[in-house]
Amino acid sequence: MKTKEDFLNGQLLLIDKPLEWTSFQAVNSLKWVLRKKFNLKKIKIGHAGTLDPLATGLLIVCTGKFTKKIPELQGQAKEYTGTFTIGATTPSFDLETEVNQTFSVEHISEKSIVEAAQKFLGEMEQVPPIFSALKKDGKRLYEFAREGKKVEIKPRKIVISHFEITHISLPEVKFRVVCSKGTYIRSLAHDFGKSLRSGAYLSSLRRTRIGDFNVINAVTPSVFKENLQDKS
Repeated sequence: MKTKEDFLNGQLLLIDKPLEWTSFQAVNSLKWVLRKKFNLKKIKIGHAGTLDPLATGLLIVCTGKFTKKIPELQGQAKEYTGTFTIGATTPSFDLETEVNQTFSVEHISEKSIVEAAQKFLGEMEQVPPIFSALKKDGKRLYEFAREGKKVEIKPRKIVISHFEITHISLPEVKFRVVCSKGTYIRSLAHDFGKSLRSGAYLSSLRRTRIGDFNVINAVTPSVFKENLQDKS
């Protein structure tokens, strides 16, 4: 059983973030539970890499002195599984916004989809989505997007080491990707659609791995709470 001192000295928690939760909400819920359980006024706690609200999966949460490990953990390779919907685009490149354009998929074959994935392997420059929390001139990009303002977004160097198409049932294409820090799977979906001379957006996403840490060993915030309360 973990004690108050264990959490203050530092714990690395593997959390399976639920759909529609922000990463901040997930961390905050753990913080609240730990403070209540151990009667703490404050405890250092943070996560090693944001997941969008519409994504589920692995969130590494560090407590106490382990929060110093966050930059090192953030730099590790990440694995995702998910679904691209082909033949349409959205402004946010995912389901956060409504479809704004539709495209033909008649010319797309299973072979062309598998071949398109191979084009994205290795180091490349990727433009982050306008609907992202990245800052430009002291403002979040998504704030510009919601105001309908166009801004220039600089591309960033990323590495995709593995990109596998796991199932095709048009308009849906399921995939598995292993990539570097800073990769936006939403941007990958958008670019993937373009490479097929069509459109695409990200319709589901799950982070399955960060470095050697796997989501199969993670628990949801509610299970973490139950486990902590059971061990009183």
